[in-house]
Amino acid sequence: MSVLEGLEPKAVFHFFEEIAGIPHGSGNTKQISDYLLRFAQERGLKCLQDESNNVIIWKDGTEGYEHAAPVMLQGHMDMVCEKEDGCDIDFLNDSLTLEVNDGIVSAKGTTLGGDDGIAVAYALAVLDAKDIPHPPLEVVITVDEEIGMLGAAALDASCLKSRLMLNMDSENEGSLLVSCAGGVTVTAKIPLVRKNRDGKRARVEIGGLIGGHSGVEIDKGRANATRELGRVLYVLAKDMDYGLVRVDGGLKDNAIPRAAAAEIVLKEEEAEKAQEIIDRMNEVLRHEYRLTDPDITLSLRKSDNTEVPMDEGSMARVVIALVNFPGGIQKMSFDIEGLVQTSLNLGITKTGEDEIEFSFSVRSSVESERDELVDRIECLMRAIGGSVSTMGQYPAWEYKQDSPLRDIMVGAFEEQYGHKPEVYALHAGVECGLFAGKMPGLDAVSFGPDMKDIHTPKESLDAKSVERTWKYLLCALKKMK
Repeated sequence: MSVLEGLEPKAVFHFFEEIAGIPHGSGNTKQISDYLLRFAQERGLKCLQDESNNVIIWKDGTEGYEHAAPVMLQGHMDMVCEKEDGCDIDFLNDSLTLEVNDGIVSAKGTTLGGDDGIAVAYALAVLDAKDIPHPPLEVVITVDEEIGMLGAAALDASCLKSRLMLNMDSENEGSLLVSCAGGVTVTAKIPLVRKNRDGKRARVEIGGLIGGHSGVEIDKGRANATRELGRVLYVLAKDMDYGLVRVDGGLKDNAIPRAAAAEIVLKEEEAEKAQEIIDRMNEVLRHEYRLTDPDITLSLRKSDNTEVPMDEGSMARVVIALVNFPGGIQKMSFDIEGLVQTSLNLGITKTGEDEIEFSFSVRSSVESERDELVDRIECLMRAIGGSVSTMGQYPAWEYKQDSPLRDIMVGAFEEQYGHKPEVYALHAGVECGLFAGKMPGLDAVSFGPDMKDIHTPKESLDAKSVERTWKYLLCALKKMK
């Protein structure tokens, strides 16, 4: 029996559940892309699957809308794959285990993929229906949005005729997104030399953090596990002699790391002292983050790791980098009250045999400030013998003073809800910016139902909000005659 069978709208939740049954993490989108292609072919709809596995599906306008301006419905097919400790899901092969409690949809022990499976479900439900009035549609479902909007960047938009774009990748019902930051993924690397060292093996762990989206929730003051671990490693190094074996933390560059760990080698006689320092820093962190990360925990335990530790110079360079990397909010906007203008997030840290790699998501609505942050990271790396590379750069989506589409969406909202929606800008990347760069004159609005805790295992989707947002979408399409 379907877990979501009793929820409305039936068609939307039917397709959402089908999507949840197909592995579709970023970088693993071939199966879901093929599913979308079959969906179109089975219904006789014109479709295209490009080399990146992006999918475009066309549908003619319904009666009375044949000559209306075409409209793009857009979302992404990939999801962030995060899981709770102890959850044994294999994201490459396993389905999600959906749950419904009091009208809230979630996945057992994992992210839900509501970001952005709900957009795909909305689009498929419109395409599948025969009784929904709408203009000609171009449904564009991209891959790898969560790892730098790579699908949108690779997409050849020359086949698209629409200049009205409904992006369904927002998480707050009642809000219309009309502008967003640009960004880039930055990778910094430090070469490592290793040298044998005797001593007691131990593991320093920091966990229990809330994490979250590195754009939407960068202003929540939450701890970054890896950066705080670097702080702890420096405090240890001030008071004692130890060897550093490895540092690892975070899974996605656009998710604030919830946990991080370092393997170290201690002198036997300094083990007790190390524990005292860890206990003291645990209290410091719990006090500093008592409101934003109340469950933060720092611990020291025995380790069975047998890797050769770094030499003194390599360890010093790694700790210097972790302590001095910029992080979090760098500047607030003076144009839009409350909007983060520029930020960065150290999302992934992983240690190999001969190098350690750090991956950042850098965001700004001001291109020069974005580039200055990249320069700061590069300057630090040059000083300590590291290197920097960038990928997935995407432009900001600038606010349009004159937007007929925004007027339609505001009018449809007032008609359904009886009040005006919030019209806002966001400090996070959405694909509208890339499409606007490829399609001159594009008029875009982003919206969606209520979701909470995206990019974390607590991610949830409000079923009633899904239903109201569905009705809103249909109302808006009906007005585009």
